[in-house]
Formats: sequence, structure tokens, C-alpha cells
Amino acid sequence: MEREKPTIVLVHGAFADSSGFAAIIKRLVADGYPTVAAANPLRGLSSDVAQVRALLESIEGPIVLVGHSYGGAVVSGAATGNPNVKALVYLAAFVPEEGESAQALVEKFPGSTVGESLKPVPLPGGQVDLYIDPRVFHQNFAADVPAEEAALFAVTQRPATGAALGEPATGPQAWHTIPCHHLVSGADRIIPPMAQEFMAQRTGGQTQAVEGASHLVFVSRPGATVAFIEQAAQR
Repeated sequence: MEREKPTIVLVHGAFADSSGFAAIIKRLVADGYPTVAAANPLRGLSSDVAQVRALLESIEGPIVLVGHSYGGAVVSGAATGNPNVKALVYLAAFVPEEGESAQALVEKFPGSTVGESLKPVPLPGGQVDLYIDPRVFHQNFAADVPAEEAALFAVTQRPATGAALGEPATGPQAWHTIPCHHLVSGADRIIPPMAQEFMAQRTGGQTQAVEGASHLVFVSRPGATVAFIEQAAQR
């Protein structure tokens, strides 16, 4: 009897939305995997974690939880205490320890262009929304994506608040107890590969590097990304 396929839950990061997962969603669904793309609010790490946690609690059966970039920090908190989450998959993602923020992790190693790429938009109340400046989006965020497609992602990006990127992770992080799988972007100019490898080594999880891949590895290499997710789902 064939084992029940887990639901794949995809959590996008900052400067993106769920539509960026379109190419891998098509493949996952075609392969028979129930798939959910979460709407990550990008307003604050603790509140984003709470929203994704609530979504996970609504899903019956086993789950493979996938996070890209800042979404990795969200899934690390959201999966804690949920027995249905069987694997965590990190796509060029942050994997914080309690007390660490995305901002702190990206500054831990040289090679990130994120600081120089940001375009802030002040909000009422003193908060700030952060975008990747469209003029550098292609070269810094999506260098191996065709220019026309990268331009579309630049236009449709969703901002994260400065507070979200600077907020430390709180409480137990799920990667201590749930099997982890890390897809490392070998030419990432947002989260340096050294930082991704450091976080992967810390979890003791399975790691695969994609040489020449930008931060949008799941867009430029959808086949490799889906194969990696499905390997995690079958373990």
C-alpha cells in the first residue's frame, strides 16, 4: 500500500510572495503532492510565526514545511510543537537559533549585498517597509533568472518591515527536533553561501549545494528544487 503523501507547505520570504513558487507548485501537484502556499505577512517574526502556525494546525496528516530566505526563520518557529511536521526544507534560507535575527545572521559572514540593495519606505508610526531597489534586483537577488522575469519579480515584490528582519527568534526552534534539509544557493548575493552552510552544519541536516544559483534558486532551478523537496518528503 502506497504511503500517504505529505502536504507540502511553502513559505515565501521577504521581497517576494507566493506567486514566485508557481513553477515548483506545478511540478509538486503533478507529482501528486497536496500543496499549500502560505501568505507570509512579513510584518514581524513572532506574528508571522503565529500566522503560519495557525495554518499548519488546519492541515490534516503529515506535512513537509518549506521556507525560503526569511521564510526559513518563520518555519523554524511555526513548526515547533506540531507533530504533523515531518521535515523542514530550507531553500537559501535563514535558520536562526533562539535570540538570533535574520539581520544578525546575514551580517555574520561577508558577501551579502542586501544592505546596499534596500530601498526603505517610511510608514506612519515610525516603522519602515523595506524593498529591494528594482535597479539592482536582477543582479543582486536573481542573477540567474532571465532579465524579463526578474523585472516582473522586482515589480511585484512585497516588502518586509525593518522590525521583521531585525526581530530575534524566540522560543524553541523546530530544527532541533525535526529532520532538516538545506538547499544552498552557490552564488547567492543576499544570504552568502558561507552563512547558509554555517546554519546547515548547525542543524546537522542534509545539505545540497546548487552551483551558480542565485537567491531565487527555486525559480531558476525548479527541477532541482522539486527533487530536493520530494526527497525530503520520501524519507
